[in-house]
Amino acid sequence: MPDLVSGEAFLRLFRNFAYSAFRLEVRTSYGIPDEDEPYRRFLAGEEPGLDWFAPWLDLMRTETGKGKAVERVRVIDAPPSDYLRFELWGTPHNLAAGEDIRYLDRDLAEAAGLPDDDFWLFDAQVVARLRFGEHDRFLGVVLSDDPEDVLRHVQWREAAWHHAIAFETYRKEHELPL
Repeated sequence: MPDLVSGEAFLRLFRNFAYSAFRLEVRTSYGIPDEDEPYRRFLAGEEPGLDWFAPWLDLMRTETGKGKAVERVRVIDAPPSDYLRFELWGTPHNLAAGEDIRYLDRDLAEAAGLPDDDFWLFDAQVVARLRFGEHDRFLGVVLSDDPEDVLRHVQWREAAWHHAIAFETYRKEHELPL
């Protein structure tokens, strides 16, 4: 199995890309230790706060402030899982930091032939496949710069982006609070 990239080496991918970073998110939950307590608070109807989120938001502000594009398509169910509702709560903060996040109904994602695994695509040159372990815990990414593999992921990015809708449109269609 190829080496897993995680921690600072993973974050370096976001500091080093030149033009665009795209993520396809297909999972219904993510076990990220820094999110455990905020997620618990969210499920309890409490305000999750933003301290745990600040490092990511700061990184996104810095990189998008350099003119780089950070885009995501989140595949979502109707109704969304608890974790996807948590992500919907946080999306306005991602957007304010410069990310462009769109939503895609799971049925449309399946009809478009999108993969079942999450990935990041950096500058249409490097694919980072996300890997998860027990309890959906994020383990790291496996990198590939194989031209055929990259092309396949570029095609998936284009299909996902074509069918996805902006957060504001999704919010209005589903009558989510501001």
